[in-house]
Amino acid sequence: MKKQNAFHGSDLERVEATYGISKDQIINFAANVNPFGLSPFLKKELANQVDVITHYPDRDYKALRASIGSYCQVDPDYIVVGNGSTELIAMMAQFIKPESALILGPTYSEYEREIGLNGGKIDYYELKESDEFALQLEDFKKALAKHYDLIVICNPNNPTSGAIPATQMDSIFAEAKKHNSFVMVDETYVEFAPNMEQITCVPLAAKHDNFICLRGVSKFYAAPGLRLGYAVTGNKDLLETIHRKQNPWSVNSFAEAAGILMYQDTEFQKATKEFMHAEQTRCYEAFAQSHKFKPYKANANFILLKILDEKLTSADVFEACIKKGLMIRDCSSFPFLGDRFVRFCFMKPEDNTRLIETLLGLK
Repeated sequence: MKKQNAFHGSDLERVEATYGISKDQIINFAANVNPFGLSPFLKKELANQVDVITHYPDRDYKALRASIGSYCQVDPDYIVVGNGSTELIAMMAQFIKPESALILGPTYSEYEREIGLNGGKIDYYELKESDEFALQLEDFKKALAKHYDLIVICNPNNPTSGAIPATQMDSIFAEAKKHNSFVMVDETYVEFAPNMEQITCVPLAAKHDNFICLRGVSKFYAAPGLRLGYAVTGNKDLLETIHRKQNPWSVNSFAEAAGILMYQDTEFQKATKEFMHAEQTRCYEAFAQSHKFKPYKANANFILLKILDEKLTSADVFEACIKKGLMIRDCSSFPFLGDRFVRFCFMKPEDNTRLIETLLGLK
C-alpha cells in the first residue's frame, strides 16, 4: 500500500482508490459529523415539506432567523444566514478585505485560504504543545498590539478540541477594539462542548460590535449536504454590508425549511449532548492510561492524540487503522503539529471501542 498523508474526512473516494477499500466499508472517524445522523423528527417533518422547492425562499429569511434567534437566545436582527459556514468565511474575507490577519493555530485551513485569496497577509499565533494547546490570554493580547485587521479564532478549536471560555473571549474583544481589529469566531463545534454556555460568545454580541460568530448544521445536526450556516454579530455596518452584497437566496428553500425545524428538536439536541459528553470522558480516560498516546481534553466531538511511540508516525497510525476500515485524521497537514498527532471523532460506542483497541494494540 502506498502511503498518503493527511486525507480529509471528505476524501473517502481518494482513500477508496488508494487503498482498494470500498468506501461503504469504511467507518469515517475523520469527518467530525454526529454519528446519530439526521434526527427522526427532521426526517419526518421535512419529508412533508418537499413542495417548498417549488417556491423561492423568503429573501429576508425572517422565519429562519427567528428560529435561530430563539435557539441562540439572541435578537434575530443580529443574524445572517448563508450557504454553509464556508460561504460566511469567504464573505468575511471579501467584505472586510483584511490586509493583515492573525489566525490562532493549529487550525482549519479554510481561513488562511480565503484570506489569502483576497490578498491578505497572514500570521499565526501558535497554541503551544507545552501549554497543552491552551491559549495564554495575556501573551495573546500582547500579540494583538501589532495590529491586525482580522483575528480568527476557532472555538472549540479544530484539531486540538481545546476551548476558550467566554470570559476570556470578552477580554479578547475588548483588547482587539483598542487596536481597531475585528474578530471572526468559528463556533462550528460549540454545541458538542460539555459546558457550551461557558464557551459561546453569542451573548456578547449585545456588548461588543467588533466580532462575528459563525455556526453551521454540518457537524452537530449531521447535515453537511444541506449547506446551511449562520452568523451572529452586533455590528450594524457589517450586517448592512452583508445584506447588500450577499448573493440573493444563497440558502435554498429546502435548507430554509430544515433550519426552521431542526432548532426546535430539543430531544435530538439533548440525546447528542449526553452521548458526546460520555464518549469524550470515556475515550480520554482510555488513552490517558496508555503509554502509546497522550490525549488532550475534548471540548468538541473529536479528540487529539499525540503519538508517544517514537517508532510510529501519524502516517503509520493512519495506515494501520485504514487497513481495518477505520479512517482517522493524520494531522501532519495542520500548522505546528508535524507527524506526531492524529485526531478522531466520536462515532457509535462500539466503533469507538474498536478504534481504541486498534490504536492501543499498535506495535
